[in-house]
Amino acid sequence: MTSLAVHAPDGVPEVVEGTDLAAVLLTALGHGTGGHDLVDGDLVVVTSKVVSKSEGRVRRGDRAQALVDETARVVARRGPTTIVRTHHGLTMAAAGIDASNVELGSIVLLPVDPDASARRLRARLHELSGRVVGVVVTDTAGRAWREGQTDIAIGAAGLDVAESFAGRVDAHGNELAVTAPAVADEVAGAAELAQGKLGGRPFAVLRGRADLVLPLDDPGPGATALVRPEGGDLFGYGAREAVVRALRGVALDQAPFGAPAPPQELVAAVDHVSGGTATTTPSAGDPTVLEVRLAPADRPRLAALLAPLAFAHGWSAHAPDDAGSAVAAELRPRTP
Repeated sequence: MTSLAVHAPDGVPEVVEGTDLAAVLLTALGHGTGGHDLVDGDLVVVTSKVVSKSEGRVRRGDRAQALVDETARVVARRGPTTIVRTHHGLTMAAAGIDASNVELGSIVLLPVDPDASARRLRARLHELSGRVVGVVVTDTAGRAWREGQTDIAIGAAGLDVAESFAGRVDAHGNELAVTAPAVADEVAGAAELAQGKLGGRPFAVLRGRADLVLPLDDPGPGATALVRPEGGDLFGYGAREAVVRALRGVALDQAPFGAPAPPQELVAAVDHVSGGTATTTPSAGDPTVLEVRLAPADRPRLAALLAPLAFAHGWSAHAPDDAGSAVAAELRPRTP
């Protein structure tokens, strides 16, 4: 039988710039006094807010300019909500900027490098306690298709952040292909249940998964390993934004749409948009080029749609050299 225990200590004082988080945690745990002391293999979970406060990531002012500064690109906007991809690669509402539990008129930004923050805290905990632990830095995020929020790992040190079951076989003999539990996120969620949002408990210690903890000289891949690269996610833009970006067709917007789609996928898309009236075939001169032919009556309406359709699939659309050609457009896969 496997069991987990999560302890989130009370009595943590207000954290300010320069606060020694490791010392504060150990004091709250009752280190050396018979309290809930650390043991080797524990997972220490800390909210990004107190990490940011200790690192001086508190700013005066409102979110507007800070949001611009912390944003790599906007993913979607709906009313007052802005979902962005941060410079860390995280996709979060308002770039993770927080105005709660902080002095009125101030905001807290995410740590500059949450993995580095986790490494420093891990080293300091070992220095003070002699224990080898893993550290997870968390923040709260929403999920596509799901109401509510949960905590995720945005920084990690000294642990495997994901397990891979690819190639293993289940109890029925089925081979697992892509099963890879993001255990650092699961640890973050479990810790948040003990911490609570309003409990003033920014630390938690999870015990029972010492198998995830790495030797002291191995920092592990960090939570960065859980961030998909641009184009690797199927949802690089919100629904409205994807339409606008494809219509705009600027090269810098291409990456979130991913690698060029297979020709048959683009052919099917052209067929769908045209209602089955378009004919798309490989060019006789270059089979990597697709030639789209439209009925004269459809050409004024559909020809203008081919460029954004191609862009969204990682291709480009070009007018034929012969203005009188029956070919409405030549589609070519985008090259880096």
